[in-house]
Amino acid sequence: MKIVYCILGTFNSGGMERVLANKTNYLAKLGHDISIITTDQKNRKPYFDLDESIKQIDLGINYTENNSSGLLKKLFDYPKKQALHKKLLTEQLLAIQPEICVSLFDHEVDLLPEIKDGSKKIVEIHFSRFKRLQYGRKGIWKIIDSYRSKKDLKTVQKYDKFVVLTEEDKSYWGDLPNIIVIPNANSFPVSQRSNLTSKHVIAVGRYDYQKRFEDLVDVWKIVHQQEPDWKLNIFGKGPEKENLQNQINKLGLEKTLFLQEPVRNIDQQYLDSSMIAMTSRYEGLPMALLEGQASGLPMISYACKCGPRDIIQDGKNGYLLEEEDKAGMANKILELIRDPELRDTMGQHAFEMSGDFSEAAVMKKWIQLFNDALNRRQ
Repeated sequence: MKIVYCILGTFNSGGMERVLANKTNYLAKLGHDISIITTDQKNRKPYFDLDESIKQIDLGINYTENNSSGLLKKLFDYPKKQALHKKLLTEQLLAIQPEICVSLFDHEVDLLPEIKDGSKKIVEIHFSRFKRLQYGRKGIWKIIDSYRSKKDLKTVQKYDKFVVLTEEDKSYWGDLPNIIVIPNANSFPVSQRSNLTSKHVIAVGRYDYQKRFEDLVDVWKIVHQQEPDWKLNIFGKGPEKENLQNQINKLGLEKTLFLQEPVRNIDQQYLDSSMIAMTSRYEGLPMALLEGQASGLPMISYACKCGPRDIIQDGKNGYLLEEEDKAGMANKILELIRDPELRDTMGQHAFEMSGDFSEAAVMKKWIQLFNDALNRRQ
């Protein structure tokens, strides 16, 4: 098959970019003709390695140039960028003639169904139904977020297939005839699990509003007071790094809590840890939990929308906490620190349950979806 994926860029180290790289590499190795069309790449290399057969095309729209602009400038510039985007994307799709074109719910999401290039249009969403309402913005931005959230529901119905990551999220979209659940796959194969003997807890994600790492810093203050030999490593980057570091310094945690740069061998970092913690406000299906589970780590997470409930069976492979229950999360971390046998049992369950998210199982669902969209038989 000829398949095109549309995304803002592949230069970030985020979960969506990792998933796209893994997915396209898998399809390319099966012999499918894969192209990735970006809008804001700016000659930057993909953060995650891509198969040499994958074609990479950047349209140079550069939406992110307006990120720091005021509302009026954004309202003035965005329609012009969208018009140029539609023109250039149409030209590329007519030249490529793909059978399948996939939107990753970026700036092309409203444009793609209108382009008549003959391809089946599929949209996949890597966040929850309520993401736009969970920014916590006020005033005019709150009105805009509400409008865009309602518009999302109309937009996804224009696609041949609409893919969400969890059963939980599917329930929030209503009874759509084109909706299907396909989870993210494990990012890397792990032949052996962590021995869970290190005194390290790991967290992974962008330093931004979504991940709510400020809560995890407060949680660690409680843990550190009772178990000072343990360390917390948070791997990521983002706009909240300075604020988080200031919070760490203010609480006197600079020798026990470390903001680490993203690393390519993140699998080794999981194996060198004994549990994973997550305090997000919202997710799609968190890659950090999938990766931690594949490495055999017990998981402690807020039960945010969406994803943790689809991965964690409370008390079996980890713990689910109500959002903002910092004391509860600290207590669960301390419980696992003090009970190596429980830690090992939960880790073993996590490792075994990660098979539900194997790459082979997940990609089989994607290939079936493509064939269904094209009305092909397997």
